[in-house]
Amino acid sequence: MPPARLRPHILAGLGALALVLCLYMFWLRDSSLVRVEHVSISGLADSSRLRERLAQEAGTMTTLHVDHESLENVLAGYPAVERLAVDADLPHTLRIDVIERQPAAYLVSGRSRMPVAADGRLLRGLAGGAPLPEIKLSGALPRERLGPGATLRRAEAAGAAPPALRRRLSTVTETRDRGLVARLRKGPDVVLGDTRRLGAKWLAAARVLADGGSRGASYVDVRLPERPVAGGLPVQETAPAPAPETASPAPAAPAPAVPSTTAPAAPTNP
Repeated sequence: MPPARLRPHILAGLGALALVLCLYMFWLRDSSLVRVEHVSISGLADSSRLRERLAQEAGTMTTLHVDHESLENVLAGYPAVERLAVDADLPHTLRIDVIERQPAAYLVSGRSRMPVAADGRLLRGLAGGAPLPEIKLSGALPRERLGPGATLRRAEAAGAAPPALRRRLSTVTETRDRGLVARLRKGPDVVLGDTRRLGAKWLAAARVLADGGSRGASYVDVRLPERPVAGGLPVQETAPAPAPETASPAPAAPAPAVPSTTAPAAPTNP
């Protein structure tokens, strides 16, 4: 317990601190001294309307009192935006970085073409143009997101691909015997099977494709990512090995001359 003579000083210090906090909470943080006058917005590919609405909402705030919930509410009609990163720069500047969802593929229905995220959310308002795989639908585009089923699995498989490989994909299909199959432009098919461990499967596929020994393969099977298989490689015909050389046989030795054994003629009687 502090000595009695120190108690007034402690109480005075606490009172001063409380006064400063009250001034901050009820006056300074909402004061015109720190009112937002400049709004910097980055990360938006193409949405002047959203940019305008964010700037308008930010102009009602101060750099000491940023209402994040109000800014997030502006995004309600823009499913292509995932979140905002907001940074206040005293005294009058607010920086807003818009983080957009990454498209996994394009859904194609007739003449309609819409980017879709890996979770099946349709990214309306997102600028197109990036090379992405196409997933063709037999019916119309859904309003907001894909329901459970084969199309959602195909979008999930495409979205799990590394960006460098995703740009090379032409489409993702699903067959009864091989499951999910991603088709590469000017490259082999990547057989994924199901949606389990997609990250590990794509990593295994990237390693196989980077190996020069897989050049010419028609497919890369990564259903077991620990044991990827490059199949359909062209068979290299090899010339038959030459027969081993054998020593030519030595010439036969000439037969020894056989002395004549003709008996002398018998003497004739006179």
